[in-house]
Amino acid sequence: MAAFRLTRADSFRLVFLFCLTSFPAALFLRALRVFPSRVSALLFLRPSPSRDATVARMQPPLSFAQARDLLARTPAVLEALLAGLDARWLAANEGPGTYSPRDVVGHLIHGEDTDWIPRLEHLLEHGAGVPFTPFDREGMRGRFDSAPIGELLAHLARRRGESLARLDELALRPEDAARPGLHPALGPVTLGQLVATWVVHDLAHLAQITRVLAKARADEIGPWRAYFRTLDDRPPT
Repeated sequence: MAAFRLTRADSFRLVFLFCLTSFPAALFLRALRVFPSRVSALLFLRPSPSRDATVARMQPPLSFAQARDLLARTPAVLEALLAGLDARWLAANEGPGTYSPRDVVGHLIHGEDTDWIPRLEHLLEHGAGVPFTPFDREGMRGRFDSAPIGELLAHLARRRGESLARLDELALRPEDAARPGLHPALGPVTLGQLVATWVVHDLAHLAQITRVLAKARADEIGPWRAYFRTLDDRPPT
């Protein structure tokens, strides 16, 4: 017969439930008012935020192979989402100083040209001795304004393919993740952080595009808007 073992969290819950049956209800209600998240977590009403954070921290670091795999997917995702879309969708944004889906594609191309691989090569050559060249987040403005979206998507796919081919040539090893670099604004960084940021940058902009497309039709969904927090997560400017 297999041994029965309680986890530490289960033990705390049992003790809490014992106390709940042994003390007046007034004490429980006071505890619920003072420590709502803790008490709710112990009663299985909702997960503990601290536990969720611990689970996130326990995930293994992103490997270079995993990063490459995710980076290779972005052009196809954008092609499926944006190719042939009406120009009004492609021009939608969240107000002054924000990106439209077209802007995001141009921004990603500009990053392939001046950010990710150039900074990797710079870090491998100079370490933390020379800071990266500052990246112009608006550098796509004026470069791609008249290009059809299909042309932009093809351009991104080609440049991303070239970037990944160069990444393969660099043959990065796990120990290279700790190699130091110097960001012009953020200070000391590592090669591993730079590669992980490249991945997160892609994912963040994919999320941005879908959010902008959703907001473009937000006024048409009536009372269902109350169910979509993503439609209100950026305050109007």
